Amino acid sequence: MAAVLMGVSAMAQKTKMVPAAVASALKAKYPQATKITWEKEKGNFEANWGGKSGEDMAATFTPTGEFVEQVEAIEPTALPAPAQAYIKAHYAGKKVSEAGKVTHATGKTTYEAEIKKLEVVFDDKGNFMQASKEND
Repeated sequence: MAAVLMGVSAMAQKTKMVPAAVASALKAKYPQATKITWEKEKGNFEANWGGKSGEDMAATFTPTGEFVEQVEAIEPTALPAPAQAYIKAHYAGKKVSEAGKVTHATGKTTYEAEIKKLEVVFDDKGNFMQASKEND
């Protein structure tokens, strides 16, 4: 899922380029993760796995192995109702190409929707927070 909404065109990294602390942290937190692909994202390391695309789940770690966030791919129809209403009102006729439920290291939950090359972020209740261009 386009690195599950985080860095669509980031270069896939070979596992040997991932610091040992990061690989260990991933294995400890997600022992079920297989067929993992890695991307470098804003100085951190993002692991992607699962689903047909291999990107239904993503987890981001700092270079020292500290957990940053996980993003679980969801159907756009699974976004909270207020988020869907906001998208319909502000992006009429545009398709949500990807959506994700983000769980931050703090336990905070947000939602992301990719619309064209925009990443639109909502809080845990579906209230609009921000929209920004994705990094290409």
